[in-house]
Amino acid sequence: MSGNIKAALRYYGISPWEVEVLYGYLNSHFTVIQDEIEPNDEKFVSFLDIDIPLQFNEEFFQWFDFKRWEKVKAVFKEMKRRRGSGNALKIVINFSGNPKIVFTIDIEDKQWFDNALEKIDFVLELLPYHLDPEKIPTGIVQITYKFDSESIRWRLEKAASNDKRYTYRGDSWNEII
Repeated sequence: MSGNIKAALRYYGISPWEVEVLYGYLNSHFTVIQDEIEPNDEKFVSFLDIDIPLQFNEEFFQWFDFKRWEKVKAVFKEMKRRRGSGNALKIVINFSGNPKIVFTIDIEDKQWFDNALEKIDFVLELLPYHLDPEKIPTGIVQITYKFDSESIRWRLEKAASNDKRYTYRGDSWNEII
């Protein structure tokens, strides 16, 4: 089955060892496409963007194996540990689907960074509420989550339709004009 499903790794400032370990965990279930890119954000020494071509749902974790997912998160934590505090590492995890679910992890403090990784799984319980058609703008194709260190949880940050962009503030979506 891995030959049919392609995952992508785009990165800069990531060591060959880190890439190889991630590749190993992903390659058991996906055909992995790697692309070392030029740095495009001067705030971060290292950047990793992962496209997972499946929906973010319970079935993904059962299929991919929760233990394997825990190992992937452990690699991310080790990457952060090796780089220290500050804006040294940014990770973006993209899950396909309708809408596409994106997690952005760019926290300076290692403890909050690790906490954010651990709490990604809990967003599964919130998805039905967050994706309620009565609560999100019409035609949304992508939802972005960002970890909030103050409230210690993942928060809705942005949404996009084919022609509009929104930010989430307080308890409502506001169109970006």
